[in-house]
Amino acid sequence: MSIPTLDQLLKEGVEGRRVLLRADLNVPLAGDAIATITDDGRIRAVLPTLSALREAGAAVIVCSALGRPQGAEAKFSLAPVAVRLGELLDAPVKFATDTVGPAAAATVGATQPGGVVLLENLRFNSGETSKDTAQREAFAAELAALADVYVDDAFGSVHRKHASIYELAGLLPAYAGYLVTAELSVLAQLTDFPKRPYVVVLGGSKVSDKLGVIESLLTQTDTLLIGGGMCYTFLAALGYEVGGSLLEPDMIDTCRELYKRADGRIVLPTDIVISRTFAADAVTSVVPVSQIPADQQGLDIGPETVRRFSEHIAGAATVFWNGPVGVFELPPFAEGTRGIAKAIAACSAFSVVGGGDSAAAVRQLGVAETGFSHISTGGGASLEFIEGKTLPGIEALEAAAA
Repeated sequence: MSIPTLDQLLKEGVEGRRVLLRADLNVPLAGDAIATITDDGRIRAVLPTLSALREAGAAVIVCSALGRPQGAEAKFSLAPVAVRLGELLDAPVKFATDTVGPAAAATVGATQPGGVVLLENLRFNSGETSKDTAQREAFAAELAALADVYVDDAFGSVHRKHASIYELAGLLPAYAGYLVTAELSVLAQLTDFPKRPYVVVLGGSKVSDKLGVIESLLTQTDTLLIGGGMCYTFLAALGYEVGGSLLEPDMIDTCRELYKRADGRIVLPTDIVISRTFAADAVTSVVPVSQIPADQQGLDIGPETVRRFSEHIAGAATVFWNGPVGVFELPPFAEGTRGIAKAIAACSAFSVVGGGDSAAAVRQLGVAETGFSHISTGGGASLEFIEGKTLPGIEALEAAAA
């Protein structure tokens, strides 16, 4: 089933109407007293939809979640995001100090066509993420009362059954924004009929977090390159000593079975960057995977592994990457992820970076974004799409079209 799109809405006309735009502005912040946005990629991603609505004469009410606050924690306020959004739009952005209620209604009511208001963090209201359907529905109804139309452009949140994603889409005429439709189109190219060879680079911390997607990818891909913290459980399954590296003992048998079932299509590191300390000034060394000392831990893939993984990537027609292959935030353990990012950017394949930490790594490590066919804004959402799961936000938009 198709979903209603922003282009359809613009054709119908939005001049003078209030449009509630669900965005994913869950940006990383640094600092306590004065929060600083360290990566504004997700804010930039919603600009095409937001600008199109403004130019068509809509009053745009932007809403988003940020972090996982316990109540209305000041450090999770969207106030800094409102400032940055205004800078990128080169236009004033009003900030409502609440999600719903009199303060939010007053701020929205004073917003003229072409204007923008950003509501406070949706997660400050317990109804957003409540497991109680009635509570979510009540919060969604309060949000719906602020607007005439709903547009979902929060791809990074469409796998969540939250009030502003799922219930809200059933209360107003609902449409998918440009980002959501673009993400779905790109990811469909990975799942429907990807060009071969199809190579996937999978990193991240735990096998248990990505077990479903690994099992799904084994039926879809030609080669699965595994790095990051999860590789040590696979190495342990093959009988290697992994020292103090991240390990899920209860997943060893599962990894052994996956590796056997893959019949050579799972490729693991051959060398590892190890250290006794997890710090920016750590003393490191590179060892074969067969020689990880019991008193040290693996924190990045080694240069030989980068070379081998890069060879697979260079020969691919389609590449999907999700998850850093080392602790890229610390300089001693960033070279593996940088090497993989450069190899993907340099290859001629249709290449997709699966959001989350991978997208942040591309920007942080100075690899040109233009080298990738697509950088997703939703790590979890993209993985669940590839796994074949139903995404609640997309399901709600499909129901709106019925």
